[in-house]
Amino acid sequence: MSETTIRPAAPADADRLTALIQASSAYRGAYFAMIDGYVVTPDYVERHEVGMAVTDDDRLLGFYALIREPAELDLMFVADEAQGLGIGRQLIADMLDRAREAGIAAVKVVSHPPAEGFYRQLGAERTGTRPPRAKTPWEQPELRFTV
Repeated sequence: MSETTIRPAAPADADRLTALIQASSAYRGAYFAMIDGYVVTPDYVERHEVGMAVTDDDRLLGFYALIREPAELDLMFVADEAQGLGIGRQLIADMLDRAREAGIAAVKVVSHPPAEGFYRQLGAERTGTRPPRAKTPWEQPELRFTV
């Protein structure tokens, strides 16, 4: 496999980010409502800290989106074919570096329930539970990364 780097997303990458979200098998079945119709817009990319994991030939392997105020990991996706290769770890490390550079002390995560263990392995602490909502009719783990 070619080398992977993390680079800032540009507004022109919005369609690629949306396609990665929509292709995610982690959101099939009961969790589909979370991504149904979800679109990453160029404006979203401009307003937030979005980092992309790409190969040297610019193939998208994953991305994250950090909202700075209040600090929250808003989106985090790794392509199905890149699962288990350490891409998620690289993305979280980059996100925490960007947060640290911005003077952020902690980053909130409202997790996809099956992803809670991943975040906890990387140092996030559980802080609570978000109650069910219209698009997420189940409880979601709330976590925090101390930066």
